[in-house]
Amino acid sequence: MTTASSTDTARDFSRFAIGFDHRDRERLHALIDEVLDSERWSEATMTERFEGAWEAWNELPAVGFSSWAGGALAALHFAGVRGETVLCPSNTFMATPLAALHAGARVEFVDCNREDLCMSFEDFVAKAQRLRPRAAMLVHIGGHIAFDAERIAAYCSDHGIFLLEDCAHAHGASWNGRKPGSYGDAGVYSLYATKTVSTGEGGVLVSRRPELLEHARAFRNYGKPSYEVQGLNFRMSEFTAALGLVQVERMPDIVAWKNDAARRALDPVYPSRLELPEGMVSGLYKYIVFDWLDRSTGRVYDEPCHRILGHDVELPNTDWVAANHSCVPLYYRPDGDRRPA
Repeated sequence: MTTASSTDTARDFSRFAIGFDHRDRERLHALIDEVLDSERWSEATMTERFEGAWEAWNELPAVGFSSWAGGALAALHFAGVRGETVLCPSNTFMATPLAALHAGARVEFVDCNREDLCMSFEDFVAKAQRLRPRAAMLVHIGGHIAFDAERIAAYCSDHGIFLLEDCAHAHGASWNGRKPGSYGDAGVYSLYATKTVSTGEGGVLVSRRPELLEHARAFRNYGKPSYEVQGLNFRMSEFTAALGLVQVERMPDIVAWKNDAARRALDPVYPSRLELPEGMVSGLYKYIVFDWLDRSTGRVYDEPCHRILGHDVELPNTDWVAANHSCVPLYYRPDGDRRPA
């Protein structure tokens, strides 16, 4: 199969690049100078500004963390999963089940859909009825929202199951205007180096529940001031927050650019691409096709978590997805981006 690299634009976005717009260097340098001048490099106003900017996009209050793991552990700790069962898709990065395991939970795996690579409502309900989980983790794979998110969230609400959305890939996504993290009790994003919005390392938790947000703020800082919450250090530094502020302000441009590039240069070449429902926008962390391509960035995940952890469970769709998809290179490279040669 041919690739979309037949145009200059395609050749450009097929080369790896961190999703940072170098036109933002001056803005970033000014914010870092503010941090230096403040003499406060942690627990100060830049983190609050980043959280405010994220809330403005996500339409949910936000808490900055030093990693996705910190936010996930805070939410799972709030949910009281120690000694309880947590349902988790197997088609995900190992960070998802490992967070539940480190929170003291038993992890049971759920199959995915072939259409969206995300957790199957039918298999989720079957496992929930049998295993009576305390919580579930719904992962939005590749940059789009899980197609069964609304049905899974409704079931969890009706049955008292805490729902944590793993939004590590989902920056910039929406479905009829609704953002990731708004379906369950909490959502946690990764700001790792390769993500659509990147600070190198970092994370952000969102929730509509005030008591969960209060718990998360305490959890990231050892439980201070009362220590009733047994947290650790997952604070976001002020320098990370400065970069995060620039990146979240740029996120609409990044997502629009990637979607335009995908529609113009990739969609005509890849008829086997993952198709989104009406009204859904993907942040296109991954451009997924149901083909095995010689030239790709590999698979989103090529070894399911249930196999890595040695669970004896049949998940046929998960195994099929691992063997039957590829990711086409798509990296943000805007016109006028003054990156070094």
